[in-house]
Amino acid sequence: TREKELHMEQESVKPAATAAPTDPSDLENGIVEALKTVFDPEIPVDIYELGLIYDIDIQEDGNVKVKMTLTAPGCPVAGSLPIEVKNKVESVSGVTSAEVELVWDPAWNPSMMSEAARLQLGMF
Repeated sequence: TREKELHMEQESVKPAATAAPTDPSDLENGIVEALKTVFDPEIPVDIYELGLIYDIDIQEDGNVKVKMTLTAPGCPVAGSLPIEVKNKVESVSGVTSAEVELVWDPAWNPSMMSEAARLQLGMF
């Protein structure tokens, strides 16, 4: 019947209305995927796989706090890379704002890279 068809159409529309990730793990996955599009200009590996992201803290209101480091304190992108990270995180659906804190403790070292990054750079 037409009534049943209308009801089925309405049911199929409901999931699209909640397209923004509400599950914290979905939101975190989206943030990680966004971070994987940011690269250290001197190393052809994204900052997530390099191990430069120390913490992603997702608040209930959609505010995200990211703790990250750089490969070296004198890194020439110290001023621009955190801004790029902030912009990428804020572009993720469900994120209301992002704050990026640059930390130096613990100091980054190559052992913090993922296995994929070590393989990509030939550091097995």
